[in-house]
This record gives sequence, C-alpha cells and structure tokens, in this order.
Amino acid sequence: METWLFLGLILLIAIIGKNTSLIVASVVVMLIKALPFAQKWFPIIQSKGINWGVTIISIAILIPIATGEITFHDLIRVFKNPAGWIAIGMGIAVAILSRWGVNQLSASPQVTVALVFGTIMGVVLFKGIAAGPVIASGLTYCIVTMLNLHF
Repeated sequence: METWLFLGLILLIAIIGKNTSLIVASVVVMLIKALPFAQKWFPIIQSKGINWGVTIISIAILIPIATGEITFHDLIRVFKNPAGWIAIGMGIAVAILSRWGVNQLSASPQVTVALVFGTIMGVVLFKGIAAGPVIASGLTYCIVTMLNLHF
C-alpha cells in the first residue's frame, strides 16, 4: 500500500509541476505494478532500463546526422572554437561520472532514494529534465570519495 501512495504522490507532484515525462513514467510504473507479472519485470526494467534509456537518447542524438542537419563540416568546426573543446571535455566527464554513478546506485540504495527525490524536486520546482540521476550519482560518488564518507 505504501508503494502505491508513494507513486501516487510522485504522480500528483508531476501533474502539479506539469512535467509530462514524470507523469508518463509514474503512470507506466503504476500500470506495470498492477499487472500480475510485475515482480518478474521490475528487476529486468530496473537493471536494463538505464541502458535502454541511453540507447533511446543516443538514437535521438544521431537523427540529425541521419537527416543531414549535422555534417562532417560541423564536426570539424567543433575543434575550431573553445565551446567545442569544452563540450567534448564535458561529454567525456559526463560519461565517466555516469559510469561511477551506475556503480554508486547499485552499491548504495539509500543514496538512490535521495537522488530520486532530488531529481523529482529539480524537475518539478526548477523545470529541469530528469536526465541526470546517473550523473548526479556519479557526482555524489566523487564528493563522497573526496570527503571519504561512508554511508
């Protein structure tokens, strides 16, 4: 019963915050939870979902290349300005943080709760996009490691 209330509260917050992605995610999770085979599917979705999401995001990122909106000429221009180099560096940093974040999420479930809460608050209150929990987890890992804190 508590899980339904929690999911319902997240759905309500998403509706109040007018966040379509979180509304859809909440409804989908609630629908799956209502199905008799949910206990078999949840572990699969939880373990593979981030990879599926990254794959979908990667597809969306590659579409402008497929449509010709981004060309080799654009790629070459990236190397000619500081913003391009910064973007490349940030891409590398985010990839590394994401790797650490995935490990952090599996090693510290209690941190996951805080990250989910923080992500929901960022989405609803600050009109953010829920694309960063893994990165946030990677940043958490870095800060906790630097401070040598153990949860």
